[in-house]
Amino acid sequence: MKSYLAAAIQMTSQPDLEKNLIEAEELIDLAVRQGAELVCLPENFAFMGEEQDKITQAEAIAQKTEKFLHRMAQRFQVTILGGGFPILVEGTQKVYNTALLIDPNGKELARYYKVHLFDVNVPDGNTYRESSTVMAGKELPPVYHSDTLGTLGLSVCYDVRFPELYRYLAQQGAEVLFVPAAFTAYTGKDHWQVLLQARAIENTAYVIAPAQTGNHYGLRHTHGHAMIIDPWGMVLADAGDQPGVAVAEIDPARLAQVRRQMPSLEHRVF
Repeated sequence: MKSYLAAAIQMTSQPDLEKNLIEAEELIDLAVRQGAELVCLPENFAFMGEEQDKITQAEAIAQKTEKFLHRMAQRFQVTILGGGFPILVEGTQKVYNTALLIDPNGKELARYYKVHLFDVNVPDGNTYRESSTVMAGKELPPVYHSDTLGTLGLSVCYDVRFPELYRYLAQQGAEVLFVPAAFTAYTGKDHWQVLLQARAIENTAYVIAPAQTGNHYGLRHTHGHAMIIDPWGMVLADAGDQPGVAVAEIDPARLAQVRRQMPSLEHRVF
């Protein structure tokens, strides 16, 4: 692992696949021009709309999005995380909420189907039933070891509330944790940053959390504040509440320092 710059992209995705992919390309370009070698897109970056519209368009979204991720990685010669998009589950009318990690040659490094689905009655009056259209993944998220970027652990959004998932990733050697999200505005204002910091601190790992922000359709509002957090829990970059890019250094010396000073992973009993 070497020292490098990573980018957490922030978008306001709409129910418009082509428009979203154009915006994503512009933001990837912005991140690369700032020196990023690892670029992370948020959950629902390719499509953010009504659940039934997502299912109706799922095949086209999946095909175009996968091609887009491979093309962007090759064009910009960076590693790209596509933080969450629908892929139809064969024989059903449901999709997997899928995160893909692609290398600069366009090779797929890791694929994760989100296991924790957001079925919640939020106190602001909104009700979310992700399970109505999404099938939960059945396998723990993968860890990918890169000689240059470190050991990378995947997750998606609501997973962040389940610390045992990240402890599993840490036990597999993860040094950088991905948390691409479309966090609701109501829960985000109270929980987003503190949850990300907790996952970083308890696993002494970097956290890269690309995010959605603003109003997407109807009453659907997201919190924003795409972040990169260091293993001590310090916020290195915060994209605020507008579309843009949070860029920060992933430094193996800092990782080693924190793990040496706070060797909690070595002190685990359970």
